[in-house]
Amino acid sequence: MIEDKLLIWRFKRGSSDALCRIYKKYKDNLLRLAFALLNDTSAAEDIVHDFFVSFAQSTEKLKLNGSLKSYLATCVVNRARNANKARQRQEAASLDGAASVGSNLKRPEQWIIYSEQLRQLNDALAQLSEQQREVIILHAQGGMKFKAIAELQDVSINTVQSRYRYGLDKLRSILDSEVEK
Repeated sequence: MIEDKLLIWRFKRGSSDALCRIYKKYKDNLLRLAFALLNDTSAAEDIVHDFFVSFAQSTEKLKLNGSLKSYLATCVVNRARNANKARQRQEAASLDGAASVGSNLKRPEQWIIYSEQLRQLNDALAQLSEQQREVIILHAQGGMKFKAIAELQDVSINTVQSRYRYGLDKLRSILDSEVEK
C-alpha cells in the first residue's frame, strides 16, 4: 500500500520507472483477471496493454482515492465488459480459448490434467449468470474486496455477497455433477 502510494506519486511527476514498476507488479494479475472474464488470451492481453497505454497518458487526470490494485482491476474489468458487450453484439462469443493458456508445468501429464481442470472450471463458470461469474472472478482471482465490487457493479454489498455465495454453490453443484459422470 505504501509502495503503491509512492509509485503513484512518482508516476504523477513523470517517472517512467514508476510506470514500469506498476506494470511489472500488476500485469500478471490483470491478465489473469481479463482472461477469466473474456476467456480469450489474446483479447485479455490486448485489453491490459491498451489499458496501460491509456493509463500512461493519464498522468494529469489520475485521481486515486483507494487502492491502486482495485483501481487497475476496475479499469481492466470495465474494458473487459465493453469487449464482451461488443462481442455479444457481433454474436461471435466463443469459449474455446481456455486450452491456450500457458503453463509452467514440467511434465506432459501434468499439463493434460491442468488443461482439463481449467476447461471444466471455465465451462462451469460459463454456466453462471454474468453477475455471479464477475463477482467470483473479481473476488477470488482479482483479490477485490466485496465493497469495491459493490461499487463497481453499483449494487449493495449484500447483493455482491449473495451473488458470490450462490455462484459458488452453483459452481460446486456443476463441478460435482461433472465428477459423478
